[in-house]
Amino acid sequence: MKLSVIVPCYNEEASLPLFFAQTEPIAQGIIAEVEYLFINDGSKDKTLEMIKKLEPKFENSKVRYLSFSRNFGKEAALLAGLEHATGDFITVMDADLQDPPEMLPEMLHLLQTEDYDCIGTKRMDRRGEPKIRSFFAQTFYRMINRISDTEMVDGVRDFRLMTRQMVDAILEVKEYNRFSKGIFSWVGFNTKYLPYENQERVAGETSWSFWSLFRYSLEAIINFSDFPLTLASFIGFFSCAFSAIALLFIVVRTLIIGDSTSGWPSLVCIILFVGGLQLFCLGIVGKYVGKIFLETKKRPVYIVKETEKS
Repeated sequence: MKLSVIVPCYNEEASLPLFFAQTEPIAQGIIAEVEYLFINDGSKDKTLEMIKKLEPKFENSKVRYLSFSRNFGKEAALLAGLEHATGDFITVMDADLQDPPEMLPEMLHLLQTEDYDCIGTKRMDRRGEPKIRSFFAQTFYRMINRISDTEMVDGVRDFRLMTRQMVDAILEVKEYNRFSKGIFSWVGFNTKYLPYENQERVAGETSWSFWSLFRYSLEAIINFSDFPLTLASFIGFFSCAFSAIALLFIVVRTLIIGDSTSGWPSLVCIILFVGGLQLFCLGIVGKYVGKIFLETKKRPVYIVKETEKS
C-alpha cells in the first residue's frame, strides 16, 4: 500500500525542513511506501530550492514536486496535488505543522479497519487566532450551513486522509472556481472527524490576511449557494412594494390636506434608496455572471513550470 502526502507550499522555506523531519518517521511506521508531493505555488522565497534539498532517509520514500509558473492559490495547489498523487491513500497537509503528523497512524487505522472513506480533522478551539477572525469564521459557517445544501463543519481543516475512490470522485468535479472544503463534503462518502487542539505555526508567517479570508468565504458562498440571487430578488420586490406604498400615501395625503411641501427632499431620498438597491442587486448578479464567464473560458486552473523530472 502507498501513501501520498500532498503539501501546498507558498513561502515555506523555514517550515519545510521541520515538517519533513517530523513527518517522515511517522509515515514510514504506518505504511509500506510513501511519496511526498510538494506543490510550490509561485513562492517568492527559496521554497523550491529547499524542496530540492529534501532527501528521504528511507528507501521506500520518494520526494516529488510541482512548481507553478506563478501563484495560482491554494485551491489550485490542492487540485494539482490530487491529480498527480499516485497513492492508495492520499492526505493533504500544511507545511507549517499546524496539521499534526502524529494523527496519521490513527487516521490510517480507522480507514483500514472501519467503514470510512475519509478521516478529517477538526480543531476543538481557535486559541492563538485573532478574536475578530474567529468571530467572522464562526459566523461564516453558521450562515453557509443555513443557505447551502452542502454541510460544512466549523473548525474542519484541509488536513484529511482519503481513499483513492474518494479522490477520484473529487477529481470528477471539473470546476474552475473551486472551494475544496465544500467539494470534499459535496461528493459524500463516509467521513469521520478527529478533534485536536489548535497548533501554532512552527516557522514563517501566514499568507492569509483577514481580507483574503473574507474573499475566500465569498467564493464559498457563491460556489455552493444561490441564496444571494434569491435575496436580490426579494430586495427588488420589497423595494418596489415599499415605493408603491409610499407613492400611494403621498397621493392620498395631497388629495386630503394638500401638498404642504414641494416634495424635493422625499423624491431625492426615494431615488437614491431605489438606485442603491438596484446597484446592490446588480452586484450580486454580476458576481455569478463573472463566475460563469471564468468557467466558459476553460482556462487551466494552474500551469506547471517545473517538476522533479525536468
